[in-house]
Amino acid sequence: MDALAHLICNTLQNSMVTHIHWKGLKMTQEQYLTQRNNIQTSENQYVYKVGIYGWRKRCLYLFVLLLMILLLVNLALTIWILKVMNFTKDGMGHLRITDKGLRLEGPSEFLQPLYAKEIRSKADSSLYLQSSRNVTVSIRNSEDQTVTQLNTGSEAVEARGKRFEVNSNTGKLLFSAEESEVVVGADRLRVLGAEGAVFESSLETPQIRAEPFKELRLESPTRSLILEAPKGVVIEAEAGNMEAVCRTELKLESEDGEISLEARKIKLPGLPMGSYTSTPSARQNIFEVCVCPNGKLFLSQAGVGSTCQISSSACL
Repeated sequence: MDALAHLICNTLQNSMVTHIHWKGLKMTQEQYLTQRNNIQTSENQYVYKVGIYGWRKRCLYLFVLLLMILLLVNLALTIWILKVMNFTKDGMGHLRITDKGLRLEGPSEFLQPLYAKEIRSKADSSLYLQSSRNVTVSIRNSEDQTVTQLNTGSEAVEARGKRFEVNSNTGKLLFSAEESEVVVGADRLRVLGAEGAVFESSLETPQIRAEPFKELRLESPTRSLILEAPKGVVIEAEAGNMEAVCRTELKLESEDGEISLEARKIKLPGLPMGSYTSTPSARQNIFEVCVCPNGKLFLSQAGVGSTCQISSSACL
C-alpha cells in the first residue's frame, strides 16, 4: 500500500511539473511573438520603398526600347555598307592593298588632291586622267615649292618648269625649250599653216628648204629681210626660178669677199637711159660697166669710145 501511494504521488508530481513547464513555454512563445510584432512595427515605420514607379518607369522603358531600335538600325546599316562597299581583308570595292601599294580596278574618282610616288596602268592597257575642269600635275621640292607643273584645261595645255624636253624612243632629243632658247632636234621641221612660220626676231638655221615640188618664200611684208652669215650665204634654186623683190632697195654686200652671179644670161632690163651732151665743160659723171675675163666687174669713166682697156689693171 505504501508503495502504491508512493507511485501515485510521483505520477501526480510529474504531471504537475509537465503542466507547469508547458504553460511556461507557452507564455514564452507568446512573449516572443509579441516582441517580434512590436519590432516589425517599429521597423516598418522607418523603411522607405526603393525603385522607379509611375511615369518615370514608363519613360525609362521607352528610352531603353529606342536605344535597342537604334542599335539594330545601326547594325543593319553597318552590315549594308560593308556589303555594298565590298569590304574584304584585301581592301574595299575596286581598291586592293598589295605589297607594292594600292591597286584600283576600274574607274576611280578622287575628290581631293592625290599624292603618289608613281601612277601606272596595268600591262597592255592605257591610263586615262579625266576631269570636268582641268588636270594638274605638280612636282614640289623639299621646301614644298612647286618647281614643275603641267596643267591641262579646256582652253589650253600649260607646262611650267625650267626646261621642257621631248625625246624619241631611242633617246634622241626632238624638241627642247627653256628661257634662253628653243631647240628642234628632228631631222626636218615642217610648218603646215597657210601663213607659214612667223618669227618676231632673228632665225638661226643651217638650211632652209622647201618640200619637193613646192615653193619656198622668205617674206617680210612690212619690214626689211636680212640674210647674214659669217662665212657666206648660198641661195640655190635647182629646178625653178628664184626671185628677189623689194619696194625700195635690194642690197647685196660683201665686206671681205666677192659676190658671184653665175648664169648664162644676166639681164638688167629696167635700167634708165641717159642723155648725151656735147658741152665739153660738163662734169663727167657717166661711167661704163666693164667685165674682166674672170667675171669681175668694175667701173670706168665713159668717153667717146670704150675706156675699159685703160682701166684693165682692175682685172689683176
